[in-house]
Amino acid sequence: MIDDSKYNTLIKILLSMGDIAVAFSGGLDSTFLLTVARKTVGKRVIALTLKTPYIPDWEIQEAVKTCRAIHVKHFILEAEIIDTLRHNPENRCYLCKSYVFNRFIKEADKLGEYQVVDGTNLDDMKDFRPGMKALKELGIRSPLLESNITKDDIREYSKMLDIAEWNKPPYACLLTRIPYDTLINEEELSRIEHAELFLHHLGYKESRVRSQDLSARIELNPEHFKKVLEKHIRQKIVNEFHKIGFHFISIDLEGYRTGSMNLKKQ
Repeated sequence: MIDDSKYNTLIKILLSMGDIAVAFSGGLDSTFLLTVARKTVGKRVIALTLKTPYIPDWEIQEAVKTCRAIHVKHFILEAEIIDTLRHNPENRCYLCKSYVFNRFIKEADKLGEYQVVDGTNLDDMKDFRPGMKALKELGIRSPLLESNITKDDIREYSKMLDIAEWNKPPYACLLTRIPYDTLINEEELSRIEHAELFLHHLGYKESRVRSQDLSARIELNPEHFKKVLEKHIRQKIVNEFHKIGFHFISIDLEGYRTGSMNLKKQ
């Protein structure tokens, strides 16, 4: 049964804010937040999206499509990889969010008196999230978190609101596919994006490709292991990944999971 109290709390929070600028990645959490904000405050909500080499192009395209569908003004800010992120430090999320949300705040101020909000939810507090510190420092509000809304709640509410992407798998930037303290280059990011998109086209939406030294470690839902290891599927993946530039390809027997690069922090 859907807990209406959390949803009603979210509505009250959004109504209390005035004009709202949603940090919009195109993922489920921010899609839900943007949709509810549009229904609640109408044209007083806008969407801000960052386009950078560590965000897949198809995510940007999905974000554009969603904003057009629900008639929200959408502003895309472009950026290269900043120097402090070049070696993928452990506090990359803090450094990235500090930079990105400073950009969003400046853009929101330029466009009007908008309160910048993000789609952090209650379940996000369970993982290693150094970026939360940056949000607090900058005064970014997280209405879903303030409403004690979980990922399961978001899926249930999204179904209730007929949001087509209610079962969309979690998104995360491509830097999370690479070990900490590793030099980042655009070629590797492109390789990862291409490999994951190929897996998605094969039907494995819930997947990650972790990259290290031209090796690809594929994380999949364990229920797909048997199918992937069938000769014709396995050969398709091997051929494509070699063509992309990976020399070694393996399947992680622990399966798909978010934050696997954060194991040493758990």
